[in-house]
Amino acid sequence: MIDKILIGILTESHILLEGFPGLAKSLTVNTIAETLGLKFSRIQFTPDLLPSDIIGTEIYNEKTGEFYTKKGPLFANIVLADEINRAPAKVQAALLEAMQEKQVTIANETFLLEKPFIVLATQNPIEQNGTYPLPEAQQDRFLMKVKVEYPTKAEEMEFLNLITGENDFDEIEIKKILDKDGLTSLKNQVKKVYIDDKLKEYILNIVFKTREKSQFISCGASPRASIALVKASKANAFLEGRNFVMPEDIKKVIYDVLRHRIILSYEALASEKNIDEIIMEIIESVELP
Repeated sequence: MIDKILIGILTESHILLEGFPGLAKSLTVNTIAETLGLKFSRIQFTPDLLPSDIIGTEIYNEKTGEFYTKKGPLFANIVLADEINRAPAKVQAALLEAMQEKQVTIANETFLLEKPFIVLATQNPIEQNGTYPLPEAQQDRFLMKVKVEYPTKAEEMEFLNLITGENDFDEIEIKKILDKDGLTSLKNQVKKVYIDDKLKEYILNIVFKTREKSQFISCGASPRASIALVKASKANAFLEGRNFVMPEDIKKVIYDVLRHRIILSYEALASEKNIDEIIMEIIESVELP
């Protein structure tokens, strides 16, 4: 999960984290924001949330007799949209504008958002009560949809040892290791990571394969998927300490990039076909360069 969040930050792209409550999604995002010296904001999405609650509103000042703009929590570098699929459609639409345009409109006035502006959203699986599926257009704005799994028994034992040890977990100091200028420098280095034309062709072959007539796919991945695969692969190569992309980089991010961009058919849903299984079949059908 941490590597995928870092890929989002290095490419200034939005990431969707899906998992059940209690898996430290929110804590992870907050900690990363602090270490990078970025302005952090958290929005708890609920069914009664209004667009003005996240973008801001105009407030009347009785003393001056004038209105002033109170900006909402979207005005931050990293915005944690917690349980995004519990929000009504109007709030999701307001967030979509911000993600797409990097700006918001308050009382007919447009405000540019902070740079960088990255939404790291969390959601519980759709099967849970009181959740609303995100529209396809909004899902496509996320670079990746990352599944956050339960920890292994060994990993959970480490957590227990931490909280039962002598050190107070809540008092651990989080140190800033980077600033905005340093982050900008890293992002520029990611852009310079080389990707061979043969690997670009490989990416296109996979994406185009999702658009072929299929029993289990109703709608394939958009051109944004191709762009996202290139960006994510380059960022992964950078995190691995390389200035060039390898096929392994593509394979490492491809499930996260594609799983929310492919719309399954009714046959797939009826057959309980898993989206990751379908992606795996597509990958296996495309020859590596």
